[in-house]
Formats: sequence, C-alpha cells, structure tokens
Amino acid sequence: MLTFEDLMTSLRECVITERGAAETVRLFIDKLSESSRSSVKRSKERCLEEAVQLLRQIPETQLHVLEESHLLLLVRLLISMQLQMVNISTACRKVDQMLQHLAKLDHQLVFRETQLCLHGIVQTEQVLSHEDLQRACMFLEDSAVGREVWRESSLSLLSKVSELFPVVLQQESLRDGPLCYTAVKVCLQIFQLLSSEVAPLVWGTEHGQPAVQKILQALMDIILGQCCNRDTRLLAGTAVAMLINTAPESRAGEAAAWSLLQVFHSEPWLLTVGALQVQCSPTGKDGVDRVAVSRGLLTCCRPHILLSSHVDATQTCLLLKGLFPLVCALCEEKLDCHYFAFEVFTLWLKKVKESLADIWKMTGVRLLPDDGSLQQELIHIIWTNAESPVEGVSEFVRSAFSLLLDIYKMDCEQFLDTKKILYCTLLQRIIKLPWEAKARYHRLCALLPYLGTDMVLDQYAEIPSHLLKCLSTNHLSPCASELYKCLIQQQRRELCGGSQKSALQTELDLANQWAKRWQPVLHEALTSDVTLLQNNSSTHLLPCTFQVFPSAVDPLLASLDPFAPGHLHAWACIMSSYRALTGGSPWALQGSSTLETLQLALGSADDKVRLAALNLLCCSPKTKDTPTTEEMSIMRKFIPQNLNCESSPFRQHLQAGVKKFLVRIRDGCLAHVKHKGKKKGDATNSEMTQDLLEQAIGFVDWLDQLPYSYLAPGHSYQRKKTALLLLSAVLETCTDTWSPDKKKGQPPANMGSLINCARQRGQWDFVCRTKQLVLISCLEDCTNEIRELSAGLLLRFFPPCFPDDIAAVLFMRTKLLLCSPRVQEAQMGALMMKVLLQKSQDQHEDCSLNSRATISSGSNPEASCMVKFLVKELEEHYLTAKADMMLAARTKPIHGVLSALQRCLLEAHGSVYDTLDHSLTTDVLSLLENISLLLLGVLYGDLDACATEMDAPPSFCDMGNAITSLIAQAYDGGQGDGDECVLLSEEHSLVLTCCWVSLKEIGIFLGSLVEKILSESKPNKCLLKKEDLTRASKVFKNILLKCRHWGAVEGCCIGFTKFCASLLSSSEAELRDIPAHMLKQGLQVVQSPRSTSVTRRAAGLPMLILCVLAAGEASKAKPLLAQSMQTLLETAKTPLPENWDQTLDLPQVCAVHTLQALVRGSGLGAAVLQFAPAVAILSLTLLSSPCWAMRNAALQLYSSLCSRMLGQRPSSEDGGPTQHGMSPLAFFFHYPALQPFLLGELRGAAQDLQGPSNEAKLHLQPSLYPVLTLLAQLQPGVQDSTETLSDFLPPLLELSASPIYSVRVMASKALVAMTPPSEYMNILIKLSTHLPSPRECCCHNRLHGQLLQIKAVLERALCTVSAPSSDLFEVLSRVDASLWLATEAQRCPLVRAAYLGVADSLRRFCCETYLSKLSDTLMHDLQAPQQVLQIGLSSFHQQAIHFLCTDLKWARQIWDNFSAVTPDLKLSLVTWVVDERSWQQASLGEVIQRVLQSNLREALLSHSVEYRRAYLAALVAAMTRGDSTLPQHHPQSAPLEEPVLPECLDLLLRDLEDQRGGPEYLSQALSAASLLLSQWPDSSLKISLFQRLCNVLECQRLPDAPEVLRMACAEALCVAPLINLREHSAAIMSRLINTGLCLLQDQSQQVRMKAACFTSVLHHVRRGESQKSIYLMQVNQALPLLLDVLLEQCWDTPGTLEVLLFNLPQSDLRSVLREASESACSSLYEQDEANVFAEPSVMAAHVLPYLLQMADRYSESSALAQSLSTWTEQNAAQVVESLAVCKKLKPAETLTPDWLALLIDPCVHSTLCGLLARAAFLLRLLKTSNDLRHFCDPSSLRTSLQDVYSLLIQNGVHFSSTLTAAVAGELPA
Repeated sequence: MLTFEDLMTSLRECVITERGAAETVRLFIDKLSESSRSSVKRSKERCLEEAVQLLRQIPETQLHVLEESHLLLLVRLLISMQLQMVNISTACRKVDQMLQHLAKLDHQLVFRETQLCLHGIVQTEQVLSHEDLQRACMFLEDSAVGREVWRESSLSLLSKVSELFPVVLQQESLRDGPLCYTAVKVCLQIFQLLSSEVAPLVWGTEHGQPAVQKILQALMDIILGQCCNRDTRLLAGTAVAMLINTAPESRAGEAAAWSLLQVFHSEPWLLTVGALQVQCSPTGKDGVDRVAVSRGLLTCCRPHILLSSHVDATQTCLLLKGLFPLVCALCEEKLDCHYFAFEVFTLWLKKVKESLADIWKMTGVRLLPDDGSLQQELIHIIWTNAESPVEGVSEFVRSAFSLLLDIYKMDCEQFLDTKKILYCTLLQRIIKLPWEAKARYHRLCALLPYLGTDMVLDQYAEIPSHLLKCLSTNHLSPCASELYKCLIQQQRRELCGGSQKSALQTELDLANQWAKRWQPVLHEALTSDVTLLQNNSSTHLLPCTFQVFPSAVDPLLASLDPFAPGHLHAWACIMSSYRALTGGSPWALQGSSTLETLQLALGSADDKVRLAALNLLCCSPKTKDTPTTEEMSIMRKFIPQNLNCESSPFRQHLQAGVKKFLVRIRDGCLAHVKHKGKKKGDATNSEMTQDLLEQAIGFVDWLDQLPYSYLAPGHSYQRKKTALLLLSAVLETCTDTWSPDKKKGQPPANMGSLINCARQRGQWDFVCRTKQLVLISCLEDCTNEIRELSAGLLLRFFPPCFPDDIAAVLFMRTKLLLCSPRVQEAQMGALMMKVLLQKSQDQHEDCSLNSRATISSGSNPEASCMVKFLVKELEEHYLTAKADMMLAARTKPIHGVLSALQRCLLEAHGSVYDTLDHSLTTDVLSLLENISLLLLGVLYGDLDACATEMDAPPSFCDMGNAITSLIAQAYDGGQGDGDECVLLSEEHSLVLTCCWVSLKEIGIFLGSLVEKILSESKPNKCLLKKEDLTRASKVFKNILLKCRHWGAVEGCCIGFTKFCASLLSSSEAELRDIPAHMLKQGLQVVQSPRSTSVTRRAAGLPMLILCVLAAGEASKAKPLLAQSMQTLLETAKTPLPENWDQTLDLPQVCAVHTLQALVRGSGLGAAVLQFAPAVAILSLTLLSSPCWAMRNAALQLYSSLCSRMLGQRPSSEDGGPTQHGMSPLAFFFHYPALQPFLLGELRGAAQDLQGPSNEAKLHLQPSLYPVLTLLAQLQPGVQDSTETLSDFLPPLLELSASPIYSVRVMASKALVAMTPPSEYMNILIKLSTHLPSPRECCCHNRLHGQLLQIKAVLERALCTVSAPSSDLFEVLSRVDASLWLATEAQRCPLVRAAYLGVADSLRRFCCETYLSKLSDTLMHDLQAPQQVLQIGLSSFHQQAIHFLCTDLKWARQIWDNFSAVTPDLKLSLVTWVVDERSWQQASLGEVIQRVLQSNLREALLSHSVEYRRAYLAALVAAMTRGDSTLPQHHPQSAPLEEPVLPECLDLLLRDLEDQRGGPEYLSQALSAASLLLSQWPDSSLKISLFQRLCNVLECQRLPDAPEVLRMACAEALCVAPLINLREHSAAIMSRLINTGLCLLQDQSQQVRMKAACFTSVLHHVRRGESQKSIYLMQVNQALPLLLDVLLEQCWDTPGTLEVLLFNLPQSDLRSVLREASESACSSLYEQDEANVFAEPSVMAAHVLPYLLQMADRYSESSALAQSLSTWTEQNAAQVVESLAVCKKLKPAETLTPDWLALLIDPCVHSTLCGLLARAAFLLRLLKTSNDLRHFCDPSSLRTSLQDVYSLLIQNGVHFSSTLTAAVAGELPA
C-alpha cells in the first residue's frame, strides 16, 4: 500500500489535471495534508473538522464526475489517515464521517478498501502486534464501515486474539503492559459491538467455539491475578460480564452469572458460560478479582440476570444475595483497591434502585424495613467510610447515601409508611456529629429534600453559625456552601409550591422571605474581618443566592455603609456577583451614588476591595456587551495605579479581569463591524455606535502601549510581571493567533476584519520592531518569571524570524552569557538560545562552522546544527574543566551549555528524532557520563576513588577539603596557609556552584532526554539501546549516591523519576529490569555497613529508592513497593551491633530515613498507607534506641507518617484547629492494627505511675508523648456507639499524674479527642470528685493534670451548651468547694493557674458570690509582697490579671494600684495590655491610658529595656485603642502635665537621636513620642521638639534602617496631621511630606500601606470630615495626592523644590555610561539594592507635572523665582550636555551589541527618564521667564529634546505617557 505522502501527491496531481475541479476540493485536500503534518492533537482535529465541512460543501455532482481511480485514491488516503491517527478517537471519527459521505457514492469501494486493510491484520500467520490491536479497536469503535467488515470476519479476529493470549500471558513484560490491556479491550468491544456474531459461538454449540474458550480462559486468568495491571484486570471483568450478557436465553445468562460469583472461593473452581467451561485458580488475595467481577456484572448485565435466582434456592436474588455479600466484604476489607470497591458499592445501589419494582414483586416485602439488617449494614458501611483517607472514596459514599435515602423513600411510598422514621433518626445522628465533620454537611444536603427546610433548621438551629465557622476553614467551605445552596433551593421550592415560579408572590416577596432567615448571615460573612470567611462567602454564597433569589440584592445592599469596616468589599462583591449572574445593570440599583461608591472601592487600600470593584467593571454575562465610555475611562485610571501590587493573586485576578473586559470590547466591536453596512438605524444611533467603536479600538491600543513603558530594567519585578500579564491578555484577545494547546479562548474566526478596521486607523501595531526590542531586553531580567513570559510572547505572537541584525547580536550575547559562572546569567543564555533557535531563519555562522557533520534524518537541519554546536561547546567546557577546574568554574562552567542543550532539544517544536541520530545521542551520553565523573571527582578530591563502585559519598568536610586543595593547587599553594575562615571564599563558591548546578542539570537533562526519546520511539527505531540506558542509569546512580549536596540530589531526582517512569512503561522487559536492578542495588547499599560520616536524611540514597517506586504506574500493583518496604522494615529492626559508632552511618538509620522518604513522597500517594501500622509501630519502638541518630530518624519518620495518615490539617484564618478531620473511630477503622499497640503504650505508661505516692521515681517512656500527640490530633466530638474506644479513657486519666509537664498537657488534649460527647459530663464529674480538700494530702502533678483535663473537656463540652444541666451544676459546686486551690494555701503557682483556667471556663455559669470571693483572693495575692522566688509564679500572675481584668470593677482597682505593685507585676500588666484586646471598651481604656501616662517618666528611667519597650507598646496601644491603622484622638483624656510631658518627650527623643535600646524599643519610642506630641498645646518648645522628631524621621526612613523603625516612622506620620502647628507649619509639612514620599516607595508593603494611611488622614483632616469616616486609600493614589498637598500648601516654601528634585533620578548620562562600560561580572552573586521596590523612572513621571506647575508659578513668588533661577544656573549646562551625549548614542541602522547592553542596564533607563524630566522642566522654565533664556536657547533645547526622544523611542526605549506628553509639550500645567 502506498504511503500517505505518495497518496497525497497522486491525489493532488489527479485533482489538478481533473477538468472542472473546484477550489473547494483543493482546500479540502490541503486541510487533510495540514492535519497530517500537525503534531498537536487539537490542531489535527480542527483541520479535520474544517475538512468535513468542505467535503460536505462539494456538490455530489462534482464528486460523481471523479474517475473511480481518483475516488479510490481519496478513500485510501482517508483510510491511511485513520491508521495514522489510531490513538486519537475523535480524529478517527471525523475521518469516518468523510468515508461515510463517500460511501454514499460508492459503498462497495469503501467497504472493499476497508476490508483489504483489515485482512492485513487477520490474514497473516504472525501474532497480532500492539499496533494491530489498536487498529482493530479503532475500526470496531470509530468506523461504521469497519464494523461491517469485522462482522464478516469476526471468527478470524477471535481466532487471532485467542492465539495472542497464550503468548502474552507467558511473559511478565507483556501481560503487565499495554499489549495485554489492548487485547482485553478488543475482546470487550467484540462482545459488545458484535454480540450477535459472538452469541452462537458461546451459547449455540455443544462444546463452544475453541477460540472463544481460549479467550474466556485467558480473561479469567487475568482477573484472578496472573496479570498485575489493575486496569487490565478490571477491564477483563467487564469483558467477561459482557460475554455473559450476549446470552440469547435468560436462564443461560443467569446460570453463567451465578457461576461467575464463585470468584470469592479461595480454592480452584469451574466457570460455566453457556457451552464454555474454564478452570479458575485464584493466585492472590488483593480483592481485585472480586472487584472486577462484581463491577463487570453490575455494569454490563441486563436486569433479568441481576434479579435471577440460584438453581438451588429459588427465593434468592443475584443482586441481593449473590452480589451484596461480595460488595459488603470488599468495603469492609482494607484493600489497595478501596476506591473501586466503593465504586462497586455505589453501582450496586444504583442497580437496586433501578430494579426496585421487580424486587418487590419477587419478595413481596419491604426492602429496607426500619428494623431490617440490610438497612443497618448499608448505614454502617456509609457511616464508617465517610472520612476515608483514600481519594475518591468519600465522594462515592456521598452518592451511596443519596441513593439509600431515595430507595428508602420509594420503599415507604410503596408500602404506605408515612412516618419514615429513618429520616428523623438520621437527622438526630447527624446533629450529634461535631461541626468540624465534613460528612455532617454532605449528609444534611442529601437528607434535606425528605424533611424540608423548616424541620431541619428548627431541629438544628446552629446551622447558620456552623456555616460561618465552616466558611472560615478552607477544607469545610465547599461542603458548607453546598448545604447553603441546597437549603435556599429547597426554601424556594417550598415557597413556590414545588416549582421554580410562584403565581402568588413576586421575586421581591420571595427575596424578603429569604432575607428573614439568611440576610443577617450573609451580612455577617461578607463584612467579617476574617479573610477566609469574606472570600468564601462572596465566592460561594452570593452566586447561588442570586441564582435562586435574584431580588436578594436589595435587602443585601440596604444594610451596607461604604465607610464602615468591611462594607465596601461586601458592596463590591454583591454588585459584581449580581451583574455577572443576572445581567442586570448595577448602575441602576442605587442611583448616582453607585459610581461614587465604585470610585471609593477602586481606590481602596485593600487589594480585595479593588479586585471586587474591578470584577464589577469587567464582568457581564454577555461577551458582546461593549463597555461604556465611562467604564473605559475608569479602567484607564485604574490599570496604571495597580501595576506594582505585591500580591501574586492580585496580579492574576487583574489579568483575568482585564481579559474579560477586552473580550467584551472585542466581541462588541466585532458585532458592530459585522453589522456595519446592513440596515441602518437613525443617524444618531449610528454615530454613537461609531464613537464607541473608536473608543474601544483606542482603549486596546492604549493598553497595548502601556506595558512597554514599564518593562525597561529598573522597574520593580511586580510592575514588570503585571505589565507582561496585561500584554499577554491583549495579544491573546485581540490578535488572530491560534493556540493549539488551549481548549478555550481561541480568537473568533472573523477576527481579521476587526484587526484590519483598527489598522486602517493607524492603531493595533502589536508586533513592531521597537516592541520586539523591549521584550528581548526582558530576556536578561534577573527573575525567571519575567524571562519566561517575555520569551513566550516573542515566540507566540511576534514574527516567526528575527531580523538578521537582531539574530546576530543576540547570538553573540547568548554565547557570552552561557559562559557566565552566575547560574542566573547562564539560564538567561539558555533561554535566549532556545528563542534564537525558534526565531532564526538560518543558523548563525558560528553554528555552521562548528558543525561539519550532518544529521542523517535532516528533517530539522536548523535544530540539528544548533544542537551540534552546543555539544561541541559542552565538550570544550568539559576539556577546560579537565585541564583547569578553576578556570572552567570562572569562564566555562558547564551548566549554562547543559541548560541550553536541554531547552533546544526538549522544548523546541518537532520530534527529537528530527534533530538527533544514534551517533550524536551516544556522544551526548558519553559526554554527560564523563562530566559527572569529573565533577564528582572534584568533590571527592580523587578522580580514581570516584570512579570505583563504592557507593559512599564524601562527607561535607571532605568536600570542603577537596575544593580547598584544588584552589591551593590553582594558586600554586599560595592560599593553602593562613587563618581559617568560616565563610566560603569566592573561589570555593565558584567551584562548588559549578559542580552542584552542573550535576543537577545533568540529572534533569538526561532524564528528560530519555523520556522524550522513548516516548517518540517507533518499534524499529530507537536512538537508545539497552547498553546506552544502562550507562545512563549509572550516571544517575553516581550522582545520587556519591554527592551529598541536596540541590544536586533534588534536581537529579526530577530527571531520574522521568527516566524510571519511561523505562517501567516500556513494553520491553529488559528495559523495565533496569530500574528494578537499580532498586535492588539501592536496597543493598541500605543494608551494607557504611564507612562514612553520619548525614542528615541519608543523602540521595532514599531518593533513589523513592524515585524508582514512584515512577510505576498507579494502575499497576506495586510488588516492588511491598518488597522494598519489607526489606527496609527488617533492616530498621535489626539490633545495633555491640561496637556501633555514632559518628558513622548505620544501615538501620539509613533504612528509617528511606522509609521517611517513601512516606513523604507524593509520588506514592495512598499506596504507602497499607504499611502505615507497621511503620508507626516501628518508629515508636525505635524512639527507645540508644543511638541518637536512630531516635532522630524515627521521630522524623513518625511525624511524616502522622501527616500522611491524618491528611492535610485544615487551615483557617486563626491558624486552624489543632485537630485533623479524622475522628478516632475512623482512624482506627482504617488502621485497626494500631489500636492495641497504642493502647498498650498508654497502659504501660500509666502502670509506671502506679507506684507509692511518696516514691520520687521518673519513668521515661520515649514513645508516650508522640502517641499522645497523635491521639490529640484526632477530631473530637464523634459519638462511639460501640464503645470500642472506651479502653483509652482510664490510662489517659491516669496520665494526669505524669511528672512531665508536657505529657500532662498533651494527655488532656488526647482525652478530649478520645472521649465521646455522651461521656463529657461523666468525665467532668469523675475528675472534679477527685479534687482534694485543703487538709487532704495530694500529688501536685496529678492535681495539675486533673485541672488541665477538666479545663480541656469543659471547653469542648460547653461550646454548644447554653443553659447548665444538673450534671454541670454538680461540677460547678465541686469547683466552688475547691476555691482554696487559688489561694496561698496551695503552694504551687502552676496548680493555682490551672484552677483559674477552669474557673474562667465556667465563669458565665458561676454565681457572683464565688466570683467576688475568688477575685478578692487574687487581688490580695497580687498586692502582697513576694518573699521567695517561685517557679511558675509569673504564669499565675498573668492568668490572674487576665481573670481580674475581664471584670471592669476589678480591672479598675488593679490599675489604680499600678504604681504600688512589684516590677514583675507591672511588666505582666503592660504585657497584658499589648496581648489582650478585651480592655478596649471606652471606660477601661481611658483608665489604662491615664495610669500609663502618669507613670511614664518612671518607666522611661527604668534600667530594663524590656520593661521600657513593653510599657511604651502598652501606652501606644492605649492611646490608639489597639488599632494603629488610624490614630485615635480622645479629647476627654487629659494630657500629661507640665513639666512631665517635656521631660518625657526629651527622654524619648534623646534615646531616638542616640539610637539607644535597639530597633524594637526605638520603634515604640518613636510612636509614643509622636502621640504625646499630638497632645501638647502649641508653643515654641513644641515646634522645637517637632523639628527634632522630623530629624529622627528623616534618619530612620532610609532603606537601610530596620523595617520596624521605618514602620514606626510611618505610624508617627499618621499622627502628624492631628498636630496643630500654627507657625512654621509649611516648612515642617514639606519635610513630613518628603518623608511620606520616601516611605510610599519603601520595600516593605506594610510600611507603604502605613504611609498611605498618613495621606488618608491628611486628606481627611484637610476636608474637615468626621473622625469615623476616614477612608484608607491605595498607595498609588496616595502618592499624587501627597504631591498635590505639597504644591497646594507649600509651593513657595524654600524646601519644596528640593523635595521634588530629590525624588527625580539622576541625569548625568556620561557618568552612568562610563560605569556601564566598566562594569563586569566580578563576583558569583550580585549585590541587591537596599530598596528593590523603588522605581526612579516612575517617580520621575509622578514628579514632573508638579515641577512644571512650579515653573508656571515662577512669577508669583520671589523666593520661588530665586530657587528656580539658581537651579537653572546650576543645571542647564549639564542637561544640554547630557542631551548631546544621548544623541551620540544613536545606533547604526542595525542593532549593535553596545546598544543591546545599554537596553538591559537598569541605570541607563532611569537616568534617561531623569534627563527627559529635567529637560522638560528646564524648557518650561525658559518659556515662562525671559530672565533665564541666557542660560540656554529654548528652541534648540526643544529640538534636541525631541530628537533624543525620537531616537530613543525608535530603538526600543519606551517612556511613560507623562514624559511623552511633556516632551511633546502637551502636558498641561
């Protein structure tokens, strides 16, 4: 048969010579050719879909005129395409559509050609290959004609398949590989699609057809375990069931199904299927056989088979009596296939539901009576597996629960049971679950339709509060949201009488009904200060609310105040959600105030608020809803103000919002363009439409230009990242570039019309040369993300080839970077090489010169040439390193070329076979092997030792000595002597970095290369042979076992996992044996004694074992895992030798570290959980080892295992609960072997405490605390109906007497987790009964432990108690009787503190007499002098203060006596003020503030810095009421009296000026000084002190000052607007504003936000608004507002011009160019700037308009005129000179290396911005005043400025719109 290419050529010739051939036919053939050439699945499908449409457009008459030979060519071409795309089902079906279309013309021709193709599969003596099976599958499944052919040849196909199975099952590699799976799949398809042909062969003959007999035998062998691939076994079960389903008579099929159920037998049995009989011999006990059979029967068999009765018992039913016991047993067993067992369980329930009517007819009784065993068994399975850690099981359990409820309902209705007791019983059982249980909410969702909302909400009144708690916890928010949605949907159905529409009530009436229950709940959630609750409620609750009750928007908005905390965010979320879901106009909801509120939200300091407001602007349910003029205007202001946000999620959401906005613009404009020229409406409407089109196109053009202004070096990472994301949004949305890797977001088919429309207007030039140069400069950005994004945009959207000049310069630059020792620069070079390869027309001269040989394939000569060039470079680097390692580390460090080779080979388009041949591949492999040995030899210090088979890495000390020796040799021993330095030298860092980074790159590259080669290999063509792969495995083994550097090991693991996965998925056994052999070697290394030093986590050996085990397919059984775990467990258990050395690695320790790696490795997932009990017992046992390394390793292993067993801990806003989501019942259900062991450990520890009470003996049990920790992490509050865990309670209660404090604490937490809710009060009564009387002798440890346990259980028990019960009253009385425990009669402060904790928990239930007596006792103790030092006294004092200050009366009393208490108590009091927030009520806050102010002088004179710091922190908290965001002004609080205030301020300022006390103290001193100064009445002394404060602020605002002090500066600024300075206020204000401007550019986001708060307060005070309505604005809004204030209030102040010029970048271009030419790579690491967030270029754009305004006011003030004149005199000449220097920079007609170097220099761009700003300022001054023109000619200056700007903008230097407008003279004053 001709090849596809030959057929295509012949068909083209026929069509071209055919008379009357239409253009459509040619297009059709072109699409077929394009589809064949494309390597991307989505592109193939797209081309084929277009081809189908084209073929249907061709008239049948035109097809009829084709000669038969031509039609034959076309049919053969299409069949050839099907064979080519056999693995793409959708593509094959599209080709089949074309064949069916042709079959209408000549069916026999199509049938004959298909038959000819298929006969090639079956009419041959060879065994079927995998390719043959794939083709057979395709023609069965995806070809209508193919099925016709197979019907005629079914017997032949069955015979060929039956011949294949014995061959496959004999070889392990074949039966566990894809060949066996595909063979089973073919059988299934034959039985399903050719059932009428198969049935006579099975059921119609006496002995059955031999071929089908063999197939059935093979399928049963596979099911019973002869094959290890789980997917294959499951599919085989389906195939056998499908075969049974072909039975023409019901009895025969039923008998076969019952016969198949013998699968649960452990002995051999005989299966009978019609005339077929096969012997079945079980080979394993993994349960997959039973899962496969039951799954197959439930999936495939017809109802009459499932309901059939056994021949021996006519009353039985296959579904109920045959399958259910099997399914039930599978769910109860702990199997690796637990997921599939519950899939079968769900299938069983579905089948029961479908067959329920037949079951009733058969049995005549209810299926699920309330006292029936079947109901109880089903509920038991569902209840005990709801928290299964196995992924997917909980979803099946949820589905099963819903099915059970539905079946029960049908059962009750059939038998007229109206009570339906089960529903109420289940509701009560659900309510008893703890609120943290996820299953509670899923079950309520299922139960709700059967009970109704009123009953559920009445019975479970805490639902709203529990929903809010869940929404504050990440893992519970989805289920809580689902419950809320179910509740309101059910509520609407009930309100509407079961339908969605109500005839009696309007939507507003329905919404009001909703609001009665839910409006307060949503209001609380949306306005909460808990971020998670806010986000989850707006994301989950609002959308479903508006879907169900659209008019709910009105009651939600009615309760909001935009100035109240949290309300602005809630408003924006409500509005955007309403608009997105209903399409209603948000602007009509609240009239004109809507836009005002929107502006507030868009300028808010809170990222969340701005994003919600942005979403309101951008969202719309209709993409053709073109944004209004107002919306586009708002977006033009909003986007530039949000480019430098520090939050990555904000940037992603900003891009998504802008993309939605652009899609609306694009689709709206396309609609306008499409309808242009059709029926015209009125002229006004047409003009408005045209206007809107112009504005929309202009907006896109503006947004395309904007990012390039901010991509120059010198801008912050945040701004550049956002700019690139926005640019990507523009190019993805508004170009016609099609992305084959995307499912959605492709450009519309008519996108070209809109692009042409825009370009006719001179806009939308997206890919010009200057923009290309900007993105090229980004390829050398210091961050990987910017580089990758820029490269992606260049490759996707810009012309496919670089201009020659750019390509040449870029190639030179790339070669230079690849040789840089800096890893970052080498990575830049690698990325640039990849871009060059894909963007260059011809390879550069250096490539061709260095590549004399040619690649035999020749299909990608450019890539081949580049790869050969890189291989040559790599060889040169290797030879250099071999000769002189120091020289190589500096000039040719290997890793850069490795990265480039990897990118060019593996990330470029096309197949690796088009680039490499076998010779070059082996050369690369040899080179990698030699380099790895060389580098490892360097780290060893001995190349020969490294080359040996000894798998022992050098110690870190050995590596250091080896590198030091190498350096000494390089310098002829000059550095060998001298003092030892603890820091690594530059040379040492160079060598070490070169070694570990290169080893890491080798591992990644080699693994990825092998993966790509093997994945693209063909049966007879592979670039790697077994010996090559064996060599590659040795490279990995050497790196992992002979290098301790974790960076190298971790990087190598990435490649090694790919390497192993590729080999293990191979169909060749000898390749699969390579990873298994490496695993065996690794385990041998673990077991062998080591002679090297002990090392953390056993270096790379555990990772080697993990990578091999994790690389296997998840669908296969993991015999290697079981074998490895067994070996490691046995090794770890081996007793230590008598003479073990703790300085050396021990096999036992290494085994434990390896187990930890396996447990932690995400690649193994849940597969490792089957070994969890054994590993847990081992780790707990090893904690008693005498070896420290063993104990350390065991503890790490235990910690990792607990995390794996319990799952991820749920996170919430307050740090999350300490418990996980798994209850004790569920935990021990899944890990039953742990229960007796853990209980034994607890009992043993409790037994040790049973000695005489006077015996002071400490029994250490190392496993006790870890056991308690595990139990404490289990979810409390789950009822234990079986009381299986009650045995844990006695030992836990006994452990209250432990002499170890931490054990007592953890035992109390474990007790809470293990106690069922019904036992809470019994435990409390029991514990409180044992509280001793004053004269009773007691053990303090036990007493302390009992009190801790009482408190812990109380906190859990009282969380749902509103009124005390009789049991609780009994507990209260016992606690009351034990009041002496809080008095001095109890000598232990820890016991007294614990008792206070209990009293505090019971406080709301205690009587006033008791509380008064206790408080009086505590006050007496606090005021009494302490005679002796007592351990724990400070803790007791803190507890006592907390207890007393909860009551306002006692709080006042203790603070009034502040000056009389001890220093320690004073420290406790001020610490309490800082830590607690309960005192912020007005009256107590005033008391604390007054006391602290009156004692301030004494505190400042204290010698304790800690006390002074805590005191000032408390004072600041009291004066600001704990909220430092905004200053609080309380006129009623009296300021300090003279002369105390001046003295205190002087003390504070002196400390600040001398910088005494450390940053923490100084920050509090600065805040306190500013607050105190705000209370002082105006005076000259106040001005003096304020100037001193300004000096301090100017000193501490600098970037190199500690962050805490910079923050304090910002906080001090916030108070400044409240200070009334009548004299000299302008001068001081300009200084404060300058400090504010500096802090608004601070590196810390918190400092910037605090500085923005200063601007907000200043703006608020100037407007004279009420204190409560202070609006916190965004940083980027604050900066221009601050400049506005500066110019408005201080424009003629002498310092104002200096403030503005201070914030301009330098403009001395000559010096910057000189520094740029002299700079070179002098060190391995670059020195970061002190403030990487500062952006001089952006500040230049901010400041320039204000400088121009100053220039325009030249004549209004003589002082200002003098300042401007002086500046002009000093700077005019330099500005003119710098412009002249800039003109000389003009590059040649082509790009030069020097110009490219300037484009990437961060200083150059900022200097150019500063120069242009100063030149524009100077030009405005010269225009304004004739007096200054003698310094410079305005016209020549204007010409020079515009020439320079034009030169720069044409050569890749872009500037902001402000600078552009200023240069053009368009910037208004």
